[in-house]
Amino acid sequence: MKNIFYFFLAMILALPISACSSHQDVSPTLNASNGERFAQDTLMDFLESLHSGNYEEAAQLYGGSYETMIDQNPALDPNDQATLLRNACTVNGMQCLQVKSAVLDEVVSDTKFVFKVDFIQGDGTLFVLDPCCGGDEMSIPPQSVFYFKVIEGNQNEFTIMDMPPYVP
Repeated sequence: MKNIFYFFLAMILALPISACSSHQDVSPTLNASNGERFAQDTLMDFLESLHSGNYEEAAQLYGGSYETMIDQNPALDPNDQATLLRNACTVNGMQCLQVKSAVLDEVVSDTKFVFKVDFIQGDGTLFVLDPCCGGDEMSIPPQSVFYFKVIEGNQNEFTIMDMPPYVP
């Protein structure tokens, strides 16, 4: 009887801790390799950094192209990656939203992973990218799932290769 009491006490005390987690639906599978877990954690850190405005940290995790960001911001120093990311999120139309879920979609190799991510808008609803630029839902269906490649480099460091969705 005493063991049952301690079990329930532990469960009650653990509830507030688990409720404080910032990740929504991001728990890795029980059989996930360390690489998959680290890749997912890095992706979440990157997306949360963009969402919270911590562009210096996001720049440390991003390994994709800055070409479009440089083209959209000719007055900025092309080597100032944090400022380019800031403008991408605040001026140029990247949707740096809160993550709803991030789930491993594919293990391409021991060092390359693809995750499916969906986002929550400020009002709590699911972000859906509607057709743009003259397209219709038949030719360009609405999209709520976005794919991100994460690559492991030297010394178990992971980099994100894709930016969040863009809305012109």
